[in-house]
Amino acid sequence: MTEELLRIDDLHVDFLTDRGWTTVVNGVSFDVGPGEIVGLVGESGSGKSVTSLSVLRLLPESYTRTPEGHVWYQGRDLVGLPPRELRDIRGNEISMIFQEPMTSLNPAFTIGDQIAEVYRRHKGGSRRAAFARAAEMLDLVGVPDAGNRVKDYPHEFSGGMRQRAMIAMALACEPRLLIADEPATALDVTVQAQIVALLARLRDETGCGILFITHDLGLVVELADRVVVMYAGEVVETAAALDLYNVPKHPYTAGLLNAMPQLGVRGKELPVIPGRTPEPWRMPEGCRFGPRCGYASDKCVASAPSLRIIEDGRSSRCCRTEELRLVVSP
Repeated sequence: MTEELLRIDDLHVDFLTDRGWTTVVNGVSFDVGPGEIVGLVGESGSGKSVTSLSVLRLLPESYTRTPEGHVWYQGRDLVGLPPRELRDIRGNEISMIFQEPMTSLNPAFTIGDQIAEVYRRHKGGSRRAAFARAAEMLDLVGVPDAGNRVKDYPHEFSGGMRQRAMIAMALACEPRLLIADEPATALDVTVQAQIVALLARLRDETGCGILFITHDLGLVVELADRVVVMYAGEVVETAAALDLYNVPKHPYTAGLLNAMPQLGVRGKELPVIPGRTPEPWRMPEGCRFGPRCGYASDKCVASAPSLRIIEDGRSSRCCRTEELRLVVSP
């Protein structure tokens, strides 16, 4: 990309636990360009949502902190931005689609009220104009009869329609960056495909950059231009989506790809990655993925590998990248 819209640079995030301050995001760096969709993937507990919430400083300050790193948005560091200036950016220049649309909407207000509130907060205007904008946005995201459905309450919408309402709310002020945190996780496969197609269409029509967060590599490869893979609070691989899908350069990425169910494959046991993601206060020595990796050697335990550029547009956090030929099952 010739221009950066968002650049996360060496971001560290700590949580206050009964063991004291514990690092849960460790030196994460990547960028999102205008009109680009970047997928952020990994298992539950890998640090994806914490990273995304840290962009807009939505984590509770009473038990979280950012001791190191920067989040650059158009030349401004959001980590140190005064709260008043940050509030002007949230929902306006950078919007977020949260997980679980069933619980993210306020049941006491109509869908139109909630979209209109965001629009009036940042753009001003009358209540009537804001409601007209709400109906316009619901129509944009494919809600049938938007002019009337704008008066409905969240419980009158299906799960897929609620997710569309969340997207409409996020887009009401025409943001330059959209953060979509697991926007299709709780939906059935058909609605999930519709949401993915909708995000791709909105990117094409509005030119906004999208940070798409998911645990589903199959989904992100279909949608994203580039993919950032996280494990145990660290970035372990970055690549163009098709390059990563066809030729992974980190054993964890290969494990995720091999664990994807394949249509038409019967009578074959589905591969799994052994073990589980380590707890933040109990990280292994050396490579954090080492205890679960079938390719681990003594040098993987001797020192923690760094994220290295291995070729143009690709990086990997594996000390054996050059010698391994990782195979993805067809």
